[in-house]
This record gives sequence, structure tokens and C-alpha cells, in this order.
Amino acid sequence: MASEELAKKLQSRLVATQEAADHDPRPESGPSPVLRPRPQEAEAACGDSSSSSSELSAVLTRRQDINDGTAAPRLTRVFNPYTEFKEFSRKQIKDMEAMFKRYDTGRDGFIDLMELKLMMEKLGAPQTHLGLKNMIKEVDEDFDGKLSYREFLLIFRRAAAGELQEESGLMALARLSEINVSTEGVMGAKDFFEAKMQALSVGSKFEAEIQEEKEERKKQEVEKKQRQAAFKQLQSAFCS
Repeated sequence: MASEELAKKLQSRLVATQEAADHDPRPESGPSPVLRPRPQEAEAACGDSSSSSSELSAVLTRRQDINDGTAAPRLTRVFNPYTEFKEFSRKQIKDMEAMFKRYDTGRDGFIDLMELKLMMEKLGAPQTHLGLKNMIKEVDEDFDGKLSYREFLLIFRRAAAGELQEESGLMALARLSEINVSTEGVMGAKDFFEAKMQALSVGSKFEAEIQEEKEERKKQEVEKKQRQAAFKQLQSAFCS
């Protein structure tokens, strides 16, 4: 009996071991499983690709808008005309600024096509629509289709350097402007188109002009005080 019971236990243990082997979840030997990226990694990769595509799309869209003439103007840096355009005297630059503001009828800091058209008509050198567009295009550094103050000054710089065609609209603008360039050239140049070549000791000239302006303001203040004192004396004389 004991041997029979022992045989049954051994038989049941063997059956249990066989069943466990048949239900083992470990995979059989074969090709290695394909590694898949984690969801976070996949999202990051898609994000980088999407960002690059968006930047490229923005650049292409900006270029297309520029070609179509519908691009929005970008903000330009603030510049100091007195330090950047040293070939001109302070009076010349102030005259140019006054001229620019006079024809900037929209008061937006730019001279657009219609404002340029009015300017050229006032100067006695009217231009065709295509001629006006070409004038702007020659100095339009940011491709916004209009003239900023800096681009307006570039017209006179290029004229002084002899870089404009003789019969161009920009040359006519520089010559017919109300700016006195014949006697106010840098360092006393008699001819406007020789001003750039004689732009020597510009810093000292600017300092002298600034000093003259300060002296003029002081003189005006003294005269104002004298008039006020004279008025008070006259007032006290009537009151006494």
C-alpha cells in the first residue's frame, strides 16, 4: 500500500510539472521583438518636426507676401541720423527730416506711393506709376513698398556718392528738393555731389554746430528775461 501511494504521488507530481511546462508564458526562441518608441518620445519627435515645418512655412509665406507686395512691414531699429549719415551737416539732416514729415501726410512715419506721387508733382517732376514704384524699389531695404525716414536719407547719400542714374526719379528728387545743398555741403563744399569726398573732421563740425545751437538758445533765454523784466517795470510804473 505504501508503495502504491508513493507511486501515485510521484505520478501526480510528474503530471503537475508537465502541465506547468505546457503553460509557461516565456516566448520561444525566435526573432527579437521590434522596439517601439514610448508615447512621450514619439510626441517630442513629432513636435520638433512640426516646429521646423512651421518655421519653414512662415519663411516661405513671408517671401511670397514680399513678392506679391502684401507683406506687413517689420519693426525697424531706431537709428541716429547724425551719427549714421556723417557726410551731411546737422542743418541738412534737419531740412531732410522737415521735408520727409511735410510729405508724410498720413503721419505714420513712412512715405507711401501716393505720398511720393504728390511729392514729385510738387517738385515739378511728376512720375508714372511704374516710375514711382521703381523709385521706392531702389532704396527699399525692407521690401515694404514705402519709404522710411532712413530710406529717404539714403536717396541723398546715393546722390552724393554718384550712385544714381542721371535721369532717374530719385536724382530728380535730390536735385529739386528744397534743401540748400549748394552752400551747406559738408566742410563748406560748394557742390552737393562733392560733399561726400570732403567729409573730413565731421565730428568737430557737429560739435561746433551743437555749440552754436546752445549759444542761440542761451541768447533767446536772455532776451526773454530782459523782455519780462521790462514788462514788469512798465507794469509797476502804471500801478504807481
